[in-house]
This record gives sequence, structure tokens and C-alpha cells, in this order.
Amino acid sequence: MSKSLKRVRAALDAAQLPIDILETDGARTAQMAADAVGCALDQIAKSIIFRGESSGEAILFLTAGSNQVEAQKASALCGEALGKADAALVRAQTGFAIGGVSPIGHLSPVRAFLDPRLLEFDTVWAAAGTPNHVFAINPAELMPLTGAKTGDFTA
Repeated sequence: MSKSLKRVRAALDAAQLPIDILETDGARTAQMAADAVGCALDQIAKSIIFRGESSGEAILFLTAGSNQVEAQKASALCGEALGKADAALVRAQTGFAIGGVSPIGHLSPVRAFLDPRLLEFDTVWAAAGTPNHVFAINPAELMPLTGAKTGDFTA
């Protein structure tokens, strides 16, 4: 088991959530993940990371699979201009490689925002630290695990 996958497992265990992590043939994109688990595209909680221009920190936007983060709305919501987060920043602050960023189990705390669309489902699926692993969770349980605030940041 990879270090990334172990951190996700540990975060779920620490929250006392008996959630199974599913290995797929590939879940690098939201569509691939939805196809792999047989759910609607919007039930995939995409972890999109931006770099705060003034803070230099990674900022996580959890969005429904078919939604796109709208940069101006996201900037207004988090209170700073946003730039592209490169692979080094994502890895350094979350501990995950792009394509497998989990919303939980980060190396250091990351500010997070959640797309209200995800709250319309009883179950959403999120990356579990690798491009091939996902887990299902009630979005109401995901919010306190991530510390995410809801807000309008999608196009």
C-alpha cells in the first residue's frame, strides 16, 4: 500500500468512518472514476488545487464532476488571486501527485471549499491518494473531514 493511500486510510480511520477504499482500473479523470464505480459524473468529488497568489499556499476546491472552477468566483471566495498550482506545490502541501489528490490525508492543512452541488447526493466518490483508488462518502461527512466551506465558485 502506497504512503498516499495509507494517509487516506488513516484519515478515514481517525474519523471512525468504516469506509472501504476501492481499487479501479483507472480513475485519473472524473469521467473515468464515474465509469469505474457506476455513478453519475456529478457524484465524483474532484479535488482541484490552485495556488494562492499572496499566500503561496495550495487551496482545494472540491467540485462536482461536470462542474468547472471559475477562477474569478473562486478568487473572490477565498479572498486572494489564484494561480496554477504546479506539481511540486501540490506534492509538497498535500503529499499527493496530480491525478490522485484526495480531499483528506494531506501532509499539512489546506484551505478547502466545497461545491454545493455535491451536497445534493447521499454519496459522492473521491480520490483516495492514487489515480486508481477511490472511496465513497456522504458529502455531509466529507465537509468536517476537509474543513471545507461551501460557496459558489463554479462556472
